[in-house]
Amino acid sequence: MKNLSWLGMSVLALSLVACNNDPAKGKAQATAAEAVAVNSAAAPAAGAAVKYAFTNADSKLEFVGAKVTRKHDGSFQTFSGTVTVVDNDPTKSSVTALIDVGSLKSDEEKLTGHLKSPDLLDVGKFPQATFTSTSIKAGGDKGATHTITGNLQLHGVTKSISFPATIKLSAEAADVDSEFAINRKDFGIVYPGMPDDLIKDDVLLKLQIRAKKAG
Repeated sequence: MKNLSWLGMSVLALSLVACNNDPAKGKAQATAAEAVAVNSAAAPAAGAAVKYAFTNADSKLEFVGAKVTRKHDGSFQTFSGTVTVVDNDPTKSSVTALIDVGSLKSDEEKLTGHLKSPDLLDVGKFPQATFTSTSIKAGGDKGATHTITGNLQLHGVTKSISFPATIKLSAEAADVDSEFAINRKDFGIVYPGMPDDLIKDDVLLKLQIRAKKAG
């Protein structure tokens, strides 16, 4: 009976730890679908658009992943992109980003190496990730001002994802803030982790883009 009681308490404790280590719980969940064709003919006229540029020097691209026993924080140290604003209207505008996946850094050196390995992101084979928006609509989950949809290319897989974002525009800057979860298995990242410490499917992404007027 003592052994059964100990086992029950252990299972309960493990369940509580698993719940506490779920960074995606209560966060917006990005929907993933087949990639959308980008119609270059629909690009804004040259005189109608204002371009803003961002890099890792003034912006942040962070993530939180978890396994049963704990969660881990990380970020990408090298990335760049543009926010092209048309008529000062986010719904007419677009966002692109290029991410150096090999610049990934986590809160543990050993984990950083494993994340870059063929088990997970396989940066030797897939060194870059890209995002190209296909639409921006007013309104979004969790109080966001907008919903951004676009093609995310990661780990050799391209999917259309939609996620909420808060967008603020001014004459000299375009700010985009967002926090949402994606399912790593949607992008072919399926390594399960240790049998007694499984890796969760959802990864929380945290974007803080501070784009400055180019030129």
